[in-house]
Amino acid sequence: MRESFPLIIIPVISFIAAFIFASLVEYWVHRLMHRSLRFGKRHRDHHRRNEGQGVVWEFFDYLKGTIVIMCLPFLISLPIGIGWCLGSLVYAAFSAYAHQLQHENPTKCFWMKMPVHYVHHKHNQWHHNFGLGVDWWDFVFKTYQPVDWLSEEELKQPPRDYLQLRWW
Repeated sequence: MRESFPLIIIPVISFIAAFIFASLVEYWVHRLMHRSLRFGKRHRDHHRRNEGQGVVWEFFDYLKGTIVIMCLPFLISLPIGIGWCLGSLVYAAFSAYAHQLQHENPTKCFWMKMPVHYVHHKHNQWHHNFGLGVDWWDFVFKTYQPVDWLSEEELKQPPRDYLQLRWW
């Protein structure tokens, strides 16, 4: 029993570390998209359209951008690599879902006091509220800007559940 303890705990710690690190990378990449003309071209188009690509396509975009970082910990050890890769994948899926949800049904983002990405778009905030899946880093780096976001527009939306959004 004691010998198997580290085999269980190491992937769990690696999973949690990858999840947190992925949220930090997402935050900074989003901020960079607002500063760089070249890097942010596609993102500016996203702001003009104010819609997500669908959960699956968002997920694939996140994977394309991070696949190398997801696999590097396998060079350290198999348990660390498995935990890191799974944590990264879970965060990518969660973030893709959260991004689409905030575009289509922001009142369902129960894990945040305010759906920061929705507010980021609604109020054209180019210097605030960069989180997609979580708002932690906006607090840490002082880019969180609270607004009274629940208006008639949001309250008039027909009730939908958590899975009623664009997947493709």
